[in-house]
Amino acid sequence: MFKPETYLSLDHTEHRVIFDNIENVWEALAGISNYLQFRLKPAINGRLIGKPFISNAVFIGKGTVIEQGAMVKGPAWIGENCEIRNGCYIRENVIVGDGCVLGNSSEFKNCLIFDGAQVPHFNYVGDSILGWKAHLGAGVILSNVKLDKTEIGVFAEGKMLPSGLRKFGAIVGDQAEIGCNSVLSPGSIIGKSSVIYPGIQWRGVLPERSLVKSRPQYEILPRRV
Repeated sequence: MFKPETYLSLDHTEHRVIFDNIENVWEALAGISNYLQFRLKPAINGRLIGKPFISNAVFIGKGTVIEQGAMVKGPAWIGENCEIRNGCYIRENVIVGDGCVLGNSSEFKNCLIFDGAQVPHFNYVGDSILGWKAHLGAGVILSNVKLDKTEIGVFAEGKMLPSGLRKFGAIVGDQAEIGCNSVLSPGSIIGKSSVIYPGIQWRGVLPERSLVKSRPQYEILPRRV
């Protein structure tokens, strides 16, 4: 039901081996650490502007620019022709594809980001996967831990499917758009080419090519000075 290919184009990542022999797409999250441990060969092939912090457990591809004020703690693998902007915080076990934008005041941890994804402003991406050309609007949060710290389930078709994970943010499919200041609750799964409008609190599974809108009611009154 939750095959990786349903949500992600695996030919748009150099790291598709992470998805080998898994049934549900979120199972790849548990493999990121081991993958980097055995395959990461640290190197800086891109361009650094000023003196960003880059640890000795980081690979940076050709054409990638990392600006002053960014911190790449690692282990991390960043592909080619990416923009890592001022104020970006890349923590442990992060894989970034080619042509991605990771922006100001955005934090990343144990995540896999496919080619062409954009996460440019005030975002949190923890224990999550972003598909090819996925886009998070300013202020989008992928919440990855329940308040009671128990196992996260995936809510679909009226029942809860256990994930086996206590930290699991979201799967955001290829070319999905998440509007500004939206929050995806732990265990959310967003289908390919779907759109969530700004300011939505989303939980559960959204089919591909779907729209999620809110319709708030406003009262407009004359101002009394």
